[in-house]
Amino acid sequence: MQELGVQSLILTNAAGGLNLTFTTGDIMIIRDHINLTGANPLVGPNEESWGVRFPDMTRAYDATLAALAENAGRENQLNLKSGVYVGLKGPSLETPAEIRFLKTIGADAVGLSTVQEVIAAVHAGMKVLGLSTITNINDPDKPAPATVEEIIAVAEAAAPKLESIICYLVEHIDDEKLS
Repeated sequence: MQELGVQSLILTNAAGGLNLTFTTGDIMIIRDHINLTGANPLVGPNEESWGVRFPDMTRAYDATLAALAENAGRENQLNLKSGVYVGLKGPSLETPAEIRFLKTIGADAVGLSTVQEVIAAVHAGMKVLGLSTITNINDPDKPAPATVEEIIAVAEAAAPKLESIICYLVEHIDDEKLS
């Protein structure tokens, strides 16, 4: 994408909510992430033309794009959430003990994607916005099984929210000077 001239990347995912103030169908703007996948896409020889060997990840998610997403939420009467996403390897979902651990280290949502793509995009110098659809709530004190079918159904029901945010972003991305 970098070689095609992509400068801004909008990533979406389905995530389990760890923050108990979230509800299924909420959209969370990712402010930061925790990489617990055990992998990094930058391992191996570095291609200098793609980016520096050790990219700074202190601002992996662009604040200006996040503010634009917040504007989209207000315009579309969406109560967007904000938080830290943790990426796991999967494909199994989390145990109650793992959920407690993830909450303890500061995660608001958990999923099995996104982190690797963000690392590669930051390496490439792209501005990144991450949006998580909260498809299930993980309460370790009241564990409830989640099925892939239920997760997909919630994601499909929330798709119009994501669509309205992304359409707004596409229409207004040039209105803002990106940081």
